[in-house]
Amino acid sequence: MSEAVYRRIMLKLSGQALEGVEGRGGIDFNTVGNFCDEVVEVARMGVEIGIVIGGGNIFRGERGAETGLDRPTGDYMGMLATVINSLAIQASLEKRGVMTRVMSAIEMPPVAERYIRRRATRHLDKGRVVIFGAGTGNPFFTTDTAAALRASEIGAEILMKATRVDGVYDADPKTDPNAKKYTILSYTEVLSRKLRVMDATAISLCRENNIPVMVFDLTQPGNLLKVVEGEPIGTLVKGE
Repeated sequence: MSEAVYRRIMLKLSGQALEGVEGRGGIDFNTVGNFCDEVVEVARMGVEIGIVIGGGNIFRGERGAETGLDRPTGDYMGMLATVINSLAIQASLEKRGVMTRVMSAIEMPPVAERYIRRRATRHLDKGRVVIFGAGTGNPFFTTDTAAALRASEIGAEILMKATRVDGVYDADPKTDPNAKKYTILSYTEVLSRKLRVMDATAISLCRENNIPVMVFDLTQPGNLLKVVEGEPIGTLVKGE
């Protein structure tokens, strides 16, 4: 087995990554299991893994606003959805023999530990996969921003954003056959070109803390391992 080029990583995936068939919503445990199989491989290489998962497969805050809910209420509902997804990943990983901790930005003692930075880093030091739920605990902030924030706090060497496409393009590759894929981008290019990598707050946090962002396709088996081993797949966002 090749060696990992990173000691500690933050993995960000959307709630839709747990759906199985795109657009159906909910949690497909076969899809969760496939993802967890790859996480297990990476963990066995000695890589310390943090995970931030979105909640869009269950509920999105913006969706609540469309139906008359005020934005904070919708965002809090979305945070609770991320905790449900976090528990699904935890159960699947522990079934595979990997010790985990779910840490929530919102206090819910029967379900998850309260997020405390020093406790999170201690879990990582002990080889436990730490799943960060409930976003930042505040409305108006995305789980992308939560991933960038937690990556900064725990000293992650890279933030890996798992998506359904194989990198960042200048147009939607599903609708534009001439869409150009970027292999390397700077934080400034992402912000100035308004590329859909992560929201501006998340990219700015990564730039301020010099955390590179790798955008890659999670639907291709083995890609997570390839990224951890330093293979040039996807799109890398880093400093100038």
